[in-house]
Amino acid sequence: MSTLRQDADRIIEEAIRFVQPDTAVKKALRQRKLTGPVWVVAVGKAAWQMAHAAREELGEAIRGGIVITKYHHAKGAIGPLEIWEAGHPVPDENSFAATRRAMELVRDLGERDQVLFLISGGGSALFECPLIDGAELADITGQLLSCGADIVEINTVRKRLSAVKGGRFAGLCAPASVFSVVLSDIVGDPLDMIASGPACPDSSTCAQAREIAGRYGLRLSEKARSCLDTETPKKLRNVETVITGSVSQLCASAKKTAAELDYEPLVLTDKLTCEAREAGRDMAREAAKYSGKGRRVALIAGGETVVHVTGKGLGGRNQELALAAAIGIEGLEDVAVFSVGSDGTDGPTDAAGGCVDGATATRLRESGRPAEDYLRDNDSYHALAETGGLIVTGPTGTNVNDLTVALIRG
Repeated sequence: MSTLRQDADRIIEEAIRFVQPDTAVKKALRQRKLTGPVWVVAVGKAAWQMAHAAREELGEAIRGGIVITKYHHAKGAIGPLEIWEAGHPVPDENSFAATRRAMELVRDLGERDQVLFLISGGGSALFECPLIDGAELADITGQLLSCGADIVEINTVRKRLSAVKGGRFAGLCAPASVFSVVLSDIVGDPLDMIASGPACPDSSTCAQAREIAGRYGLRLSEKARSCLDTETPKKLRNVETVITGSVSQLCASAKKTAAELDYEPLVLTDKLTCEAREAGRDMAREAAKYSGKGRRVALIAGGETVVHVTGKGLGGRNQELALAAAIGIEGLEDVAVFSVGSDGTDGPTDAAGGCVDGATATRLRESGRPAEDYLRDNDSYHALAETGGLIVTGPTGTNVNDLTVALIRG
């Protein structure tokens, strides 16, 4: 396992370095020369990193603005920008206060002003001015996260409960123009779903939001139901947008590093969107096909799985995927599977993901609690902690979905 884990750590390190937003943000700003006073609004887990790159590129042209990121993700002052940290994945009072401050900053801008809007994953929770009571919004968000809804379904509902989502923030900026630089954390890069599309016309409909609420049995107040019936902007004339990074780049870097480590890299998909434990089982089955055949193979997948929470344990989608894979590769001495969130966080834990090998499930059973029990209780964190399988990176400064890899040493 030691060699496989070392290879896994190398692939993770290089992949995350490759999708750092600094170079991409600077390139976007060089291609689109901003004229007039610039006001920065940066939101998401990579907001500090993106804003720092913008400051290095534009210097004194930036008159002011705000950075809104997750707790412990800011790395210091950035010129004239206000730095706020707030709640994720459920918005909190800091999310609301910071967003109100952003709205104040852009409300009285003129035609010569330009808003540089830097967006990354996590913006849906961090950038929020609710049209309903904050406590109810937090409860609805929690319901969506625990019922197995995917990110597109979650954002279809959330953007209708917000004064800034679904294109509404761009409307507040008018008559100022908005140049939006987006670091994508959603499979397929749907602009109106990344951070719930604050500066993008909304392609989803009220009918879809109502259907999602009904299918998952969401508990909603009458006011919330009324918000679901209020349509979002379908046209915006003051916005230009560029995407700077995505999960396909994450997979491409993993492929390159795996090849450098003498593995035969095979990218299975960069659109992984199923249940986490299902993805883990599938990856284990694929890995087993190559085990013992004398080939060094790296099976690579990118995307974002979901977890249907029924237990009371601790974990995240990447940890649950890895634990499910551990059951499928038990006894295979030449296989390891890891899954990691590119932002460095996985669920409400301090881990980015997990790494398992053919002995992980055996060690858990011998310790008195088999992997299946941990999985039933959605307690992948403690299972991986027990076996030394947690991957801890800390905040990475980027966010472009998750990376899952099976390494077969052959």
